[in-house]
Amino acid sequence: SQGTMAEKILVTGGAGYIGSHCVLELVQAGYVPVVVDNFHNAIRGADSLPESLRRVQQIVHQPILFQELDITDVAALQELFKKHHFSAVMHFAGLKAVGESVQKPLEYYRVNLTGTIQLLETMKAHGVRNIVFSSSATVYGDPKYLPLDENHPVGGCTNPYGKSKYFIEEMIRDLCKAERDWNAVLLRYFNPIGAHESGMIGEDPQGIPNNLMPYVAQVAVGRREFLKVFGNDYKTEDGTGVRDYIHVVDLAKGHIAALKKLKEDCGCKIYNLGTGTGYSVLQMVQAMEKASGREVRYQVTERRAGDVASCYADPALAEQELGWEAAQGLDKMCK
Repeated sequence: SQGTMAEKILVTGGAGYIGSHCVLELVQAGYVPVVVDNFHNAIRGADSLPESLRRVQQIVHQPILFQELDITDVAALQELFKKHHFSAVMHFAGLKAVGESVQKPLEYYRVNLTGTIQLLETMKAHGVRNIVFSSSATVYGDPKYLPLDENHPVGGCTNPYGKSKYFIEEMIRDLCKAERDWNAVLLRYFNPIGAHESGMIGEDPQGIPNNLMPYVAQVAVGRREFLKVFGNDYKTEDGTGVRDYIHVVDLAKGHIAALKKLKEDCGCKIYNLGTGTGYSVLQMVQAMEKASGREVRYQVTERRAGDVASCYADPALAEQELGWEAAQGLDKMCK
């Protein structure tokens, strides 16, 4: 038997794309994840488990603790914290479609802000003072310079989704200032793509994908006829938008590094998780054609509101302070 009890980590939104890959890494790193999710972006599998977590169980050969729960449900949150003793929280739960956030701002603010406030209040009430938060490079808005480092101004966000991430960052920063025993690591994701090498879990959005990679993948396997390329007149190498794509497993490993950082009583820390390399839409299409051996047909259409020309990270701070580095290149992500 173990001398010390393995640490329980609450994972909100843990059945989603990034959450499920983090749950896998947590188990492999010796933690006990307790996952809550409301199935907003997860498919139901057998045994009332999300399909993604059923697959994680098959990969790790051990059960995953799961409860269906919506973080905007205060009573349910309080019950959860009474039942388990968490050493930290990884907070992924939230709405995340940029375009939809422009159409439904109140819903985005209600879920993302209220949900997080209630989570933080419940943590506070139960003496849990460590959190890793899923933020986003969207907090930087239109880049004033590239690559984007953590000192780049934030808050000039171009959509309610980005603003909700920025507001939550500010709330957590204020909380850490007010209460010195809190520790938080805010991780600004660039563009997570790819899947676990088993091929058993990955990204499978419902409806029309909002992100390039699942769209390109669906065209490659014949689920969609062609890709819409939003604009080819940007000030970039080939005129199409440039983004920093990061392998989701590298991203998940960054979360394990962030948990270790919390142990140092780090206060509030903010890190970019990206590779530092930008690829254009057309470079992505070519890499996917190479990986799949299929043609990816595309049509150029008008620019999409709120899109910036180029966005890529300076990941140096995460490398220095977390001892973490993205290891996989674009070919591996596409494979």
